[in-house]
Amino acid sequence: MTKTENIEAQEKDLDHGESLLAKLALEAELADYSPVKGCMVIRPYGYAIWEQIQSSLDKMIKETGHENAYFPLLIPESFLKKEAEHVEGFAPECAVVTYGGGKELEEKLVIRPTSETIINHMFSKWIHSYRDLPLLLNQWANIVRWEMKTRLFLRTTEFLWQEGHTAHATFEEANEETIKMLGVYKTLSEEYLAVPVIDGIKTESQRFAGAVTTYCIEGLMKDGKALQMGTSHYLGQNFAKAFDTKFQDQNSQLQYVHQTSWGVSTRLIGAVIMTHNDEKGLKLPPKIAPIQIVIVPIYKEAHEKDLVLNKCKEILRNLKSDFRVKIDDREQYTPGWKFNHWEVKGVPIRLNLGPKDIANNVVEVVRRDTNQKIKSVPQDGLKQYLMNLSTEIQETLFTQAKEFLNRNTFTVINENEFSTKIPSGGFLVGFWCENSVCEEILKQKYKATIRCIPFKVPVDQMKEEGYCIVCNKTSKQNVVFAKAY
Repeated sequence: MTKTENIEAQEKDLDHGESLLAKLALEAELADYSPVKGCMVIRPYGYAIWEQIQSSLDKMIKETGHENAYFPLLIPESFLKKEAEHVEGFAPECAVVTYGGGKELEEKLVIRPTSETIINHMFSKWIHSYRDLPLLLNQWANIVRWEMKTRLFLRTTEFLWQEGHTAHATFEEANEETIKMLGVYKTLSEEYLAVPVIDGIKTESQRFAGAVTTYCIEGLMKDGKALQMGTSHYLGQNFAKAFDTKFQDQNSQLQYVHQTSWGVSTRLIGAVIMTHNDEKGLKLPPKIAPIQIVIVPIYKEAHEKDLVLNKCKEILRNLKSDFRVKIDDREQYTPGWKFNHWEVKGVPIRLNLGPKDIANNVVEVVRRDTNQKIKSVPQDGLKQYLMNLSTEIQETLFTQAKEFLNRNTFTVINENEFSTKIPSGGFLVGFWCENSVCEEILKQKYKATIRCIPFKVPVDQMKEEGYCIVCNKTSKQNVVFAKAY
């Protein structure tokens, strides 16, 4: 079965954007379909992108004072039932183990859809005094949510993520933590993935099950759909009360802790694919590219081979302390085939090197972000040139994505305008009366949702007061609407 046939067989109901995602993920060898419907196999190149994202984020998480830990995959079903909103929100997505060790289990075990409950069970054992706070933990793990409609990277039954969980003495400390970690996610998205986002607060209907407040970052993909790229939740004392997680404060009074949780997942790879691509394939930001520079040797005659390969190796030795660099010296493929191969994979910089280049002490440099060929770049000072170019490519990809977001963000003043613009996609900014009935009307009629109540309205000169686009009531609440993955 060809890759195209594989897409058609696995995801027959894809829209254009989802079809592009599947095509690129398969052709760039990022992932493939698992024998288990809804699951994916992350291939080495795709996993290497995740490792780059993971290492960058892990460093930022640790710099904010958090430590990594690991909690079990299997959670007693009774734990999930302790927090009413939580079990109601996750019950339809849970996979449950009922049989193990050759016999039926006395208590069913849930394969974690998230870890608030098992972590709170442990917090209740570890936290006794204000001296134990704040408790700042993070874990890198896999998650299972039994999704009905799955898409490679964007929504799969099993996926990889990190989830932070913290406990604090006061609301102020916990809320500050929640916003701080959302800021870390925004930095990761914009400065590493080169994906601009709008940050804000989820409405009550969209917030995490069991949370008091959910903050989020929302990206806009090339097909005009929004993608929730990260969330950070102030959990209040809901889980603390469910699991009796108390501490003795400085006045010797028992208090429930205030908690947060926050996470991003391999969905971020989907965001990169859907934001940075063209007709040739992917365009990877240098900061997360597994291979930042590929060197392609070019020669026709046998006697040229050693000359060209030796120079390629010399350049690699000069660059490898500062770049993730590779020589493609496979003899069974032509240079043209290699060019196409690495363009599909989105390698940011390609160096082409032949006998004439060696004679003139130059290389040809090809930028993946603009597909520009830069001939006769001197080999002397090449490292610094490529360092500057790498920074420029990273910035260019972000600028291109930011300009796309700006071009596709519109204001709407009534439902008629909304109905005209929403089929074409993009972020629509308008007033909302804060009534969930109006929110549900838009969802049912147009399959669009309120992505967030933005911290900063993403359009210039927006009025402070207007009218709800559904019911026409006076409102001061601007929100961002979109169709979403």
